[in-house]
Amino acid sequence: MPTQILMPALSPTMEEGKLAKWLVKEGDEVHSGDVLAEIETDKAMMEFEAVDEGRVGKILIPEGTEGVKVNQPIAILLSEGEDASAAVAQSGPANKDSSKQAVPVKQETPAGTINSAMQSIRQALAEHVTPDAPKPGHQRVFATPLARRLAANAGIEIGSLRGSGPRGRIVKADVEAAKGAAPRAPGKPAPQPATREATAPASMPGIAPLPDAHLFYKPEDYAELPHNSMRKSIARRLLSAKTLIPHYYLTVDCRIDALLAARARLNGLATKENNYKLSVNDFVVKAAALALMRVPEVNASWTENAILRHRHADVGVAVALDFGLITPIVFRAEEKGLVAISAEVKSLAERARAKKLKPQEYEGGSFAISNLGMFGIKNFTAIINPPQAAILAVGAGEERAIVRDGKIEAANLMTVTMSCDHRVIDGATGARFLQHFRQFIEDPAAMLL
Repeated sequence: MPTQILMPALSPTMEEGKLAKWLVKEGDEVHSGDVLAEIETDKAMMEFEAVDEGRVGKILIPEGTEGVKVNQPIAILLSEGEDASAAVAQSGPANKDSSKQAVPVKQETPAGTINSAMQSIRQALAEHVTPDAPKPGHQRVFATPLARRLAANAGIEIGSLRGSGPRGRIVKADVEAAKGAAPRAPGKPAPQPATREATAPASMPGIAPLPDAHLFYKPEDYAELPHNSMRKSIARRLLSAKTLIPHYYLTVDCRIDALLAARARLNGLATKENNYKLSVNDFVVKAAALALMRVPEVNASWTENAILRHRHADVGVAVALDFGLITPIVFRAEEKGLVAISAEVKSLAERARAKKLKPQEYEGGSFAISNLGMFGIKNFTAIINPPQAAILAVGAGEERAIVRDGKIEAANLMTVTMSCDHRVIDGATGARFLQHFRQFIEDPAAMLL
């Protein structure tokens, strides 16, 4: 029986990707482990390997195609004696509209065996859903918390609605559509008149959508640059993070005179055999990692049922790319020396710019650092990158006047601002973390204790 080769999910968050290049052509024999294609996700370029053996009967998606959905058939693999035309006829209708595809019978990659489950999880997370517990004697009703709240406020019996969300779940749009038409539940208040807020996206309750920028400018006055997959991913994730995570900010100034002196001494010890060049950011990563060990409450992530307390300081370092932003991770940074951290950050940054990072190198992490000091930025605030609960925004080190023992003197200061998820980190907890961080920065020898 012909096998459909499906667009794989090459990372847990991948929903679509670009089929950048086919490395096989129709009629080629392939074996398990052969590389079939190069697929570009929103973060990296990755090779897609075959699991089954056979002959490529038909390539359904040409190379260079963007926005190919996970689980969408991209090629047909034939066994010995099978006919390509019959296989294409069998799969043809499903390929015209990927949104109407049947559930595939066979997956092409090991990761593909969990694609359907991952899709359901992603859709549930997008709706910000928690499972509904069944009630004795009642039929189980699947609905998002937002839909339940809106239905209660509008006096609509939630069980009378038909859901259009994942697996029939009742979402906000179903409640909005039923306003004014559905029967009121006993004792519930009457529905309020529809307002402009009813047209807001489900992910932004009570907020009217922004107007399209095209309405304000003439076509001859701008150049239109279509979004690439990374920019779309950044927009989705950061909008969700900023609107769903309760941010607050803590700022401290760190004196870095001793750090600069230590950095100069250590760089002076570099040899041809052990060549390195430490940056201020390497000290920041190490100091943050040690501070996370001193204040483990910050080294955590939020879930609906529990706070995950991480055992190691896995510190993400934001890297600016020509086409977006990525945050590769220095794992177990508390166990690594400055030279090892420096080499790893350089390697991660180089491979990030070449889109050669593997998903496990940039997904997860327990903390993040965004440093704009090299651009002369004095201070700024950063948006938390979930599933992390905090991010440290690092400004430029600069000479400033300070008062010490009643006298004015010059000192090199660096301003850092930590964005905290208040669900995980209370204000006093964040303040204790910054106290330890500043101690390590201002006295680098303390990192040896």
